Amino acid sequence: MDDIRYKVAVVGGGSWATAIVKMLCENLPKVGWYVRTEQVVEHILHDHHNLNYLSSVEFDTDKLYLSTDINDVISRADIVVFAIPSAFLVKELRKLKVPMRDKILFSAIKGLIPDKNIVIGQYLAKKFKVAPSHIGAITGPCHAEEVAMERLSYLTVACPREDYAQEMATYLSSSYIKCKLSRDVAGVEYAAITKNIYAIAAGIAHGLNYGDNFQAVLMSNAIREMNRFLDTVYPIEHRNVMDSAYLGDLLVTGYSYFSRNRMFGTMIGKGYTVKSAMLEMNMVAEGYYATYGVYQLMQEYDIDMPILETIYSILYEGRDRRSKFQRLTERLD
Repeated sequence: MDDIRYKVAVVGGGSWATAIVKMLCENLPKVGWYVRTEQVVEHILHDHHNLNYLSSVEFDTDKLYLSTDINDVISRADIVVFAIPSAFLVKELRKLKVPMRDKILFSAIKGLIPDKNIVIGQYLAKKFKVAPSHIGAITGPCHAEEVAMERLSYLTVACPREDYAQEMATYLSSSYIKCKLSRDVAGVEYAAITKNIYAIAAGIAHGLNYGDNFQAVLMSNAIREMNRFLDTVYPIEHRNVMDSAYLGDLLVTGYSYFSRNRMFGTMIGKGYTVKSAMLEMNMVAEGYYATYGVYQLMQEYDIDMPILETIYSILYEGRDRRSKFQRLTERLD
């Protein structure tokens, strides 16, 4: 095996993974990138952009180590960033055989592990027997599409060890990417998960022709509902849900037309079935899967979450969207 090494490897070939690779290439001489199909590898190497996502982003392929072999890509890196949908993570990681204990792992995934109802960082620590101090998260109000256009965006890099968070932040930062550090790893992960559910709610409201006045009330209640959830499931001192990793991410996901969760919700609001909405989008709406897991946690911890209850009843119980939202309006303030 050749001796090519690099600091950071990215696992995933979707829009957010592509955006992260773009950010890293601003600062690093070489970035490892695992994608699943040889067709995508060949297209990037030949045409300098991802075949399926963010095609406007042009890569200097001399800076990329691309492979469909996840073990090869990860074995050469000190830091690994996971950026694939949570629904597919467990299956993808079954291929992984290389030792992970000494690596630093960052999740850029905004979802729960299905059937386990734990955040990605907790799953990675348990699966690979990695110390929690070596586990971090990358989150914040930052759409991949705006990264592609180099519009000013803000990320939060969370890790118990500030030096690891700062190192990752340095690799991601540029003239259009600003980074803030945090120690609230599970908190920002849970916030990133729940805000996708609230974005679906915002989309359904839009599809049902509720106006901006109602959307403002919905988002105001959503941040309070998120705060109740965080304080119950993962309580810590000095968390401020007004920070961009919590409220900021909620707002951009709830309001932006780049938000796939809002788009999914809008289609549901207009009368699409879950299956037909997903087929037409041809993208994963993490909030759909998150709704099921967070609903189980809500019941386990007995948390008052009327917005979540409403979305769960529509998506998983097939309840009428109009009547459920009408009842929800009576519970908001």
